Amino acid sequence: MKKGIHPKYVDSVIICACGATYHTKSTKKEIKVEVCSNCHPFFTGESQRFVDTAGRVEKFNKKYARKN
Repeated sequence: MKKGIHPKYVDSVIICACGATYHTKSTKKEIKVEVCSNCHPFFTGESQRFVDTAGRVEKFNKKYARKN
């Protein structure tokens, strides 16, 4: 590898909006994210409404609901 062209690889902390922190290595010392595996609905099994603030999922379900 050529010297002087690669960024520094340092210990970093990933901070989620829910307060969870993860320690890893990256080219940045601190990374802030909005959703992580502790608070994402796919991993927690909670309602999708947490991420979908515009109500698109409910609108889709209402529009394409089966009519018996």
